[in-house]
Amino acid sequence: MTTQKFGIRGAGSAAAGLALTVGTVSTLIAQHHQLKKLRLRLERREQADRSEQAGRSEQQRHVDLANQQRLQWELLSKAMEDPALAAVLDTYEGFVPPAKHRQFLFANALYTNALLAYRLGNVSRMELFGHLRGTLQNPIFREYWKVTRSARASLEEGSVEAQVGRMVDHLIHELDEADTEEWWVVGTPPE
Repeated sequence: MTTQKFGIRGAGSAAAGLALTVGTVSTLIAQHHQLKKLRLRLERREQADRSEQAGRSEQQRHVDLANQQRLQWELLSKAMEDPALAAVLDTYEGFVPPAKHRQFLFANALYTNALLAYRLGNVSRMELFGHLRGTLQNPIFREYWKVTRSARASLEEGSVEAQVGRMVDHLIHELDEADTEEWWVVGTPPE
């Protein structure tokens, strides 16, 4: 009889041990699922934080570009008002009369303003193209573009400014070769 009691008691202990093991495994599985959920939430939060930080970085870049443009305009304005200051910006080959030089400085301001609007996303590439096509109808702007060719040659090949410069060069070529007086339809719009 003692053996039987031992067997029953052993079975009870085994059942209790099994129940404890099942309970422990169930708890571990539940904790594992909770941990996976927490890890997923953390990854999503980190990704959202990175996206938010990238957005702030892009906003800061736009603010920096706008501040740079404002500073450039202030400097160009001073140079246009004072021939002695304008002389500092005279990097053209040959003599350029002061009045023409002021016009070139203003042409530069117009171009960099259009370029900035494009870089900030205020205008599309197509809108920039249309604006520059109109600007190229002005002979003073065309002359400015011609005398500043060497300055654009030093631009980094893949930069936005170099790409836009090539677009303008191509547009000038198309305008010069056009068989129509309707300049507003000339040129291959960018994609």
